[in-house]
Amino acid sequence: MSPPRWTVATIVVGHFTASFSALGMPPFFPIILRDSLGSQTTWLAGWCYVLPPLMTALSAPIWGDLSDRFGKKTMLLRAQLGLAGSFLMAGFATNVPTFIAALALQGLLGGTFSASNAYLATVTSGSNLTRTLTLMQGSARAALVVAPALLGAFMTMGSPLELYRWLALLPLISALLIWRLPAPAPAADGPAKERAVVASANGVPGVRRLAILQFAFAFSTVVTFPYFIEFARSIAPGLPGGMAGALFGLPHFVYLVGAGPLSLRLGQSRLTLTLAIALVLLAASLVGQALAVGLPALVAWRVLMGLTMTAGFIGLNGAISEIAHAENAGRIFGRLDSASKWGGVAAGLAAGAISQATGSASPFLIGAAVLAPSVLYLLATRTPRARPQFP
Repeated sequence: MSPPRWTVATIVVGHFTASFSALGMPPFFPIILRDSLGSQTTWLAGWCYVLPPLMTALSAPIWGDLSDRFGKKTMLLRAQLGLAGSFLMAGFATNVPTFIAALALQGLLGGTFSASNAYLATVTSGSNLTRTLTLMQGSARAALVVAPALLGAFMTMGSPLELYRWLALLPLISALLIWRLPAPAPAADGPAKERAVVASANGVPGVRRLAILQFAFAFSTVVTFPYFIEFARSIAPGLPGGMAGALFGLPHFVYLVGAGPLSLRLGQSRLTLTLAIALVLLAASLVGQALAVGLPALVAWRVLMGLTMTAGFIGLNGAISEIAHAENAGRIFGRLDSASKWGGVAAGLAAGAISQATGSASPFLIGAAVLAPSVLYLLATRTPRARPQFP
């Protein structure tokens, strides 16, 4: 079924505004801690970066179960209002402990991505859900590209910490728009059971296997984030900061450009093959970047990373759309979001330890090393297609 465009637009815009703030502010944590809160503890910015996803990893399964019990719209409103409250608390923080508590609440009370996806699973399904989930990932990629530059410009206009007070308006507006959406009607059990049978027959990975793949996928990409600028400048000495930033955002830009066309061809058939090829090529792109000699080679490998990251997301979304339905969407998306956040937390911690010990190229290699066994796991645990029965 195809959901009303206004419904999809409202959910996607709401997620973009949440991602805009949640993903756009962390690069400026060192400035906030130093200039607004008077802290000279450099390592604290890294812990502040990890804290919100860590709290989301812990809380997402709980919110997902409550979503199935009390309604997807109710939990989506809760997530947007939770973000607004945590942003306000951060904006009025006068010391480091209060700011850290606000970040913890952001992760604990937020979770807009899984809540949004759970709501969408009640109004659409199948290939439409795959494309909608791909669009949701696009909103996060767009936030990663746009937010740091735009928020960086606003940082010069006043106290960096006070910007959180204005950002709190975004989830409040989103909550108002979501409140006007209709509550999803309860679905019958029959179609859900039929989809589960079809998914099993098509070899679609189950929730546990998808969670493991989500963890590996998130780890392998996020582990390259923290020290990429330093790595790029080691390959191209004298590289301007703007160019290095553009290189960082290049895979996300490729996603924005390529997700639409690729989603028309991928995501609803041969899901295991799509995922396996995407993960293998993503690992190859990470190794290629680690061994790149010169800026042109690095650009080429970044483009391949963007394409394979896009194909991987589409494959994962296709597998998710085969097993997610109105009755279990909260549980499924809660656990998958938790797995993804755990992957990001582990990646952030690993990147710091590995880079200090072996250099800025090592996160790319460890990311590829995590992907290799995940491909073997995907193929080894694949459920065989059901064979046709003849009388």
